[in-house]
Amino acid sequence: MMIPAKKVLLSSLLSASVLALSPSLFGLSAAVAAPAVAGLPDFADIVDRTGPGVVNIRTTERVKTGQPQAGADDEEMQEFFRRFFGVPMPRQQQPNTPNTPNAPRNKGKGGNAQQEEVPRGVGSGFIISADGYIMTNSHVVEGASEVYVTLTDKREFKAKIIGSDTRTDVALLKIDGSNLPRLVIGDSDKIRAGEWVLAIGSPFGLENTVTAGIISAKARDTGDYLPLIQTDVAVNPGNSGGPLINLKGEVIGINSQIYSRSGGFMGISFAVPIDEALRVSDQLKASGRVTRGRIGVQIGEVTKDVAESLGLAKAQGAMVQRVEPGGPADKGGLEAGDIILKFNGATIEKPSDLPRMVGNIKPGSRATVNVWRKGSARDVSLTVVELEADKPAKVEEKKPKQEAVPNSLGLIVSDLSDAQKKELKVENGVLVESAVGVAAAAGLRAGDVVQRLNDIDIKDAKQFNGLVAKLDPKKRAAVLVRRGDSSQFVPLRPNTSGN
Repeated sequence: MMIPAKKVLLSSLLSASVLALSPSLFGLSAAVAAPAVAGLPDFADIVDRTGPGVVNIRTTERVKTGQPQAGADDEEMQEFFRRFFGVPMPRQQQPNTPNTPNAPRNKGKGGNAQQEEVPRGVGSGFIISADGYIMTNSHVVEGASEVYVTLTDKREFKAKIIGSDTRTDVALLKIDGSNLPRLVIGDSDKIRAGEWVLAIGSPFGLENTVTAGIISAKARDTGDYLPLIQTDVAVNPGNSGGPLINLKGEVIGINSQIYSRSGGFMGISFAVPIDEALRVSDQLKASGRVTRGRIGVQIGEVTKDVAESLGLAKAQGAMVQRVEPGGPADKGGLEAGDIILKFNGATIEKPSDLPRMVGNIKPGSRATVNVWRKGSARDVSLTVVELEADKPAKVEEKKPKQEAVPNSLGLIVSDLSDAQKKELKVENGVLVESAVGVAAAAGLRAGDVVQRLNDIDIKDAKQFNGLVAKLDPKKRAAVLVRRGDSSQFVPLRPNTSGN
């Protein structure tokens, strides 16, 4: 039987009215029928107070160029390409730049090399002291030749990198200033899942952008030396280094990472707890580096089955998989197969707890390790030593032969090995060894992979250079470039001037 929509609605409203007037009709109490609903927070006042303390950070690097840069007609495509790969638009070329005959040149050994400062990336940061100390992420300033900080009042400062710690992704900068608007530091140990938070930063270079959400988890294990704060606050490239702020207007974290399959925000972001970041920044301020302890063991997880078979009450601790010969653990008597249950009296619930506890111990200190071995617990005493600093990753560069010169697109390329193709997840292409001239101006750099020239798939360096040699200098060529997991066509016009 069909019932008119109006009658159904009227019936529902009448029923609702009866329940509202007589909540006890079905044995319900008034308290149960009308639960309290909290209002949503208003972040406007918090943003007004904290916004001035958040800064935009842009970095540059000096690169050698051997050919003239692309003309002004290519700037639109340069901007698109740079934004696609997350770096800012190059500044408009001015008269008397290194491309003009009267410009000063920084000549290298060959007599014709010159250096040019080019944009590298953008990020965010926040002021932690009125005299100009700024906290940001290590990856924001990594590899930068120069760092520039812009305040909300548009003042720009050249910043000095006091120190940077890649393990926690924390960096400390310093600008010359006084009475600067600093942010209040909160306590990340007191945060709760479900608590409202907001982020302020420069996503995609858009300064002073505010996003809000909640804390999804307090201590997410995604790093070796610190548990990260997980939130659903919208964070995108450029937000890195900006503050995560609670409803009191206090900084409780540094926005650092996102989980993404697309390169953009997908609902999960991570922040470095401010308590951990402060411990790191204090060391950076004092000595420019961070010292951590180590005991020389390789550890793994203790599964439920392993725990039961070894007679442990529950699956906890860290299993010693390998002991470094001659290391502190070896000298102290630790053995492969030991289950580390406690370190200096603190319980090890999961393997990631151990490196954090050991890392916080001052090198040279004595420590007591409680281990489970052959059905019983025992204490082992050892001396903690200093963990070696991260060494810069060695880039496996195939140095071009002395006679190798850039082609008319400004590229020196080499063949990809089968292992490189597998690692880069490509089936064809050539590896960019060096980029100068029009290629460098468009944003190409060593490590990029050229997969296609116009409509032709690139198989090897010989084929690519042959195709480039036949290009019409009056027309742009579409070069398909892959960087990371992203590919993009870049239009380049051949340079046949011979410079």
